[in-house]
Amino acid sequence: MMRHDLLSDVLSKIKNAESAGKEVVEVPSSNLVKDVLKILQEEGFIGDFEFIDDKKGGKFKVSLLKKVNECKSIRPRHSVTKEEIIKYEKRYLPAANVGFMIITTSRGVMTHKRARELGIGGKLLAYVY
Repeated sequence: MMRHDLLSDVLSKIKNAESAGKEVVEVPSSNLVKDVLKILQEEGFIGDFEFIDDKKGGKFKVSLLKKVNECKSIRPRHSVTKEEIIKYEKRYLPAANVGFMIITTSRGVMTHKRARELGIGGKLLAYVY
């Protein structure tokens, strides 16, 4: 299977597994995927996840909590300043204080809320609600 956007594939798998009522899903692994899964876990959208080494680069086994309504990667990856984050929040999230965007910054991967608190911008990766 040829992958163009690993993060898109992972988020699609999570959403589809949740829609199908599954409790666990296996997704391909990468450092970025691990960072995004940590954020989803901290924000209460997924349960625990563990790395499984399958000799092909590994994968994560993710426990689902049936909290995800929508999760998609943002393409193209927009670079945003701290002032522009609000504009994209209105574009991708359904309402104020519903869900979050995931942004990669010079200080690592975080939610857009955290980036705003720190007063930094970055590149938008995905949104979840």
